[in-house]
Amino acid sequence: MPHTSIREPYVRLRIDKPGSAATVTRGDIIQAVMREYSSGQLPPGSRLPPVRVLHHQFGLSKNTAHAAYEELVARGVVKNHKRRGYFVQRQPARRQQTSIVQPAPLLVPDCPAVASRPRARRDLIELSSVFIARELLPLPRISECIRRVLKKPGLQYMYDAQGYEPLRRLIAQRLDRRGIPAQARDIVVTTGSQQALDIVGRALRARCIATEDPTYGIGKQLFELQHMQVIGLPLNPFTGADLDGWRHRIEASKPGAFYLTTNFQNPTGYSYSTAELMALLRLSREYRFGLIEDDWGSDMLSYSEFRPPLRAFGGEEVLYINSFTKKLLPSLRLGYLLCNSRILPSLLAVKRVCTLASSTLIEAALCEFLERGYFDAHLRAMQPQLDAWYQSCLARLQALMPEGVRWTTPGGGPNIWLEVPRRVDLQRLADRVALRGAAIQTLRDWFFGTPHLHGIRLGYAQHPPERFSVGLEILADEIRRALR
Repeated sequence: MPHTSIREPYVRLRIDKPGSAATVTRGDIIQAVMREYSSGQLPPGSRLPPVRVLHHQFGLSKNTAHAAYEELVARGVVKNHKRRGYFVQRQPARRQQTSIVQPAPLLVPDCPAVASRPRARRDLIELSSVFIARELLPLPRISECIRRVLKKPGLQYMYDAQGYEPLRRLIAQRLDRRGIPAQARDIVVTTGSQQALDIVGRALRARCIATEDPTYGIGKQLFELQHMQVIGLPLNPFTGADLDGWRHRIEASKPGAFYLTTNFQNPTGYSYSTAELMALLRLSREYRFGLIEDDWGSDMLSYSEFRPPLRAFGGEEVLYINSFTKKLLPSLRLGYLLCNSRILPSLLAVKRVCTLASSTLIEAALCEFLERGYFDAHLRAMQPQLDAWYQSCLARLQALMPEGVRWTTPGGGPNIWLEVPRRVDLQRLADRVALRGAAIQTLRDWFFGTPHLHGIRLGYAQHPPERFSVGLEILADEIRRALR
């Protein structure tokens, strides 16, 4: 008689799956094994049912059964003994609990400078977001570029504190085409514009910085967290910058730098005129403070045009920050800082110490996206959509808002400032709007002292016009109620 090898017996699994056995999935197999393994009911060394048994018993394809077992191998629960089958691993021994001595607190438990704002529920119509709707994001093309760079040899072990050099070259070329002389050697790639602000703040010699009032709130919190004195210069989006008032405050406080957003300022949506930019350059020279320009929104201007930023007029002494985050993909978190060769070593030293480098794989994926022309194609497709949504927002505001309410017309953005009468309690307004299915942000902590504006930021690009209009109707109705 031919000799047949005797296989180890295998355990039976209880799979909780109602209905037809043909509905058993890869996840059901994984869940069944994990449940019994975690409860200690699978002895170490016991053999799992062979793939052919799962196929016969449940109608599960052999590829699906193999995939389930290989996932268990990856989790360290099972080991694949070639030609013998899959066997249960021994559970790691649990450490015996030991008594510890609790040390003194390391940090202040509640730091008001970085108090987080609760996120709006996903079912609410978000009226104050500066993000762009998912429908306008080029997700398939980004995915394609990420898959492509994962196959490039060498990237898995590469990182550069200054950023992926081919990406820096492409950014410099784009800036040159916009009238901003730039070279790759003077660009630092960052994790969004926030890291660029962090690097600059840490490298500043002077510990006093001026910024707009209201300003980008997370940037304000960052400077305060760095123990800097932060001076607010009031900005009214309906009347512009009070340059004479700014001069008096600058003369009194003597800041080492001024941080400002020149196009579509967050949260007011204000864009500086060329005359205001030239006046700021003269103030900078007179009072010897540096200029940090955040130009995050310039690519979202209507009709694919752009306003020359401060860097184009002031030259290389203006630190220029921009980001791909808002206009391309929020979770991409990539921005850059354009500086000059004199201060680059200091900025790079700070970045190396804080983070070593950004993700080269993500930087390479963005580089691929730019090289293929996808970014320009995305902007050409996105801008007309944003224009239409912007016009729809203005029309609905005109139709819905009661007398006494006014709003800015920035022309792009994606944010508009909505100013309401002072007798409207903004926090109460936010609470009542939320009860009816919408969300607004009052942004009280984005001001310095008592706010000179009384309103909210509207972000018209987060939802298509039909859904956004529903939220505006709720908001307008509650403003009327508050005014009554």
